[in-house]
Amino acid sequence: MKKTGDMKQLRKKMKKVQDGRRFEHTLGVAYTAAALAMRYHASIEDAQTAGMLHDCAKCLSDKKMQELCEKGGIFLSDFEKRNLFLMHGRVGAYLAKEKYGIENEDIINAIAWHTTGRENMSLLEKIIFVADYIEPGRRQAPNLPEIRELAFLDLDRAMIRILEDTIVYLKNGRGEIDPATEKTLMFYKKEPAWKNVPGKEEWNGKRTGI
Repeated sequence: MKKTGDMKQLRKKMKKVQDGRRFEHTLGVAYTAAALAMRYHASIEDAQTAGMLHDCAKCLSDKKMQELCEKGGIFLSDFEKRNLFLMHGRVGAYLAKEKYGIENEDIINAIAWHTTGRENMSLLEKIIFVADYIEPGRRQAPNLPEIRELAFLDLDRAMIRILEDTIVYLKNGRGEIDPATEKTLMFYKKEPAWKNVPGKEEWNGKRTGI
């Protein structure tokens, strides 16, 4: 087993298990995650690996997803049973470890929580969560230009904007709101501004206007 992954090999493997559109998204997330890692002084290799594998379970059927949850001992809440597509993060984390040989727990957690987020996320977890939303190929998400700029100024505030916009989108009749998403938003709204942001003194709100 290995802590991270060989990017060339992982890229080939993702191309085999994902459809064309999903694979292009994966490449965009890996690219964006590497850029954010450089900005926030995180491991570029870890960011690329997590970005490349974050959707490794996305193209699985609901039946296969459920089978892997049972095999991996992944607990499903009633909400998750009704929305199995949301499980691709945690199932992907299981596959990252068992199928793709990743043993770095930070990478595994970043894959697991890239959709809903969670309390006390590591820097890498935040990077993958944000990269998934702002990658260059995404077109439909609201407020993308603002959030893309904010992501390179303050990662936590970018997360808050993404979570808020996601909840608004779902409240407008486009799906159920995951309680985990609401919990994550509440946690980060209580966190002090500019926490754990390398270079934060340089910006300190001057360019964001927030």
